[in-house]
Amino acid sequence: MSKLKVGVVGCGGIANGKHLPAIQRNGNFEVVAFCDIIKERAEEAKEKFGTEDARVYTDYNELVKEDLDAVYVLTPNKSHADISIAAMKAGKHVMCEKPMAKTYADAKRMVETAKETGKILTIGYQNRYRQDSIYLKRACENGDLGEVYYAKAHAIRRRAVPTWGVFLNEEEQGGGPLIDIGTHALDLTLWMMDNYEPASVTGSVYRKLADQKEQGNAFGEWDPTVFTVEDSAFGFIKMKNGATINLESSWALNSLEVDEAKTTLCGTKAGADMKDGLRINRVQYNKQCVEKPDLGSGGVAFYDGDSDKDTDIEQRVFYDAITKGTELVVKPEQALAVTRILEAIYESARTGKTVYFD
Repeated sequence: MSKLKVGVVGCGGIANGKHLPAIQRNGNFEVVAFCDIIKERAEEAKEKFGTEDARVYTDYNELVKEDLDAVYVLTPNKSHADISIAAMKAGKHVMCEKPMAKTYADAKRMVETAKETGKILTIGYQNRYRQDSIYLKRACENGDLGEVYYAKAHAIRRRAVPTWGVFLNEEEQGGGPLIDIGTHALDLTLWMMDNYEPASVTGSVYRKLADQKEQGNAFGEWDPTVFTVEDSAFGFIKMKNGATINLESSWALNSLEVDEAKTTLCGTKAGADMKDGLRINRVQYNKQCVEKPDLGSGGVAFYDGDSDKDTDIEQRVFYDAITKGTELVVKPEQALAVTRILEAIYESARTGKTVYFD
């Protein structure tokens, strides 16, 4: 198998914690270029994950000039669009971290550039590759749940506000838990329903706990003076086919119902949730029953192999799309719909009005 030459823009937590280790485990990529606005961070990433002659940059415009097959965009949300577009225009395929972009307009530009250039663009929604997600997706595709007309997208943390990087910075990120972890839950839900056409969105956004001094935060105390985003957000989404979705997200909420990157689906034949592992509920032989599949055995739907890490499957899907022309699992048009809905929740909360789509 031929190795792909890739460059990485953004050498912070998501690069070192998710993508670079998965790229290294894959073995079919060579990371030959690293870019970060903090040069030392790029140099450290190069030492850990790069080839011996890998180059280091502080300007992504220089990196995309390199002889690369693909670029990983792992920066704060604000710069996703500009970097991805520059890379595609320079002839590179792109893996961009979630969410697709800070705004719907930026995300739309990314989709348009992918179409214009013919380059592959995919977004880092790795929760689609979990064993429970893959099983449930197959059940949905098989019609086991019937028509899914009501769903919940769960992204609730009780006290787990990220205190590093620019997570608390509205200008850089575009929001807080809604755009950070709510995006995963919404993506999972829309994917399961195979429904990307919203009719209207009503949202509520809160910053109620950010100024409290006794925080009990899992990641240590946050600084209220730089906490410029919401601590929780909720959305009611009505789809054009009449289905409805409740989206809940928080970094800090006085709730014992804590669920992250999970979905609940209610269909005409059966329902499903991820509350206690994957559970599928139905009426069978005139009795209510619950099915809990054993997800510890067997391979995965998209790939068979020893590794079942979602991030490893994500890299294999990207590699095969580039080298074999196989279909993407996370398509840019799908990620665009996620960003559109998230932006509408923020807009609805700001204006106090329901946002309607054409």
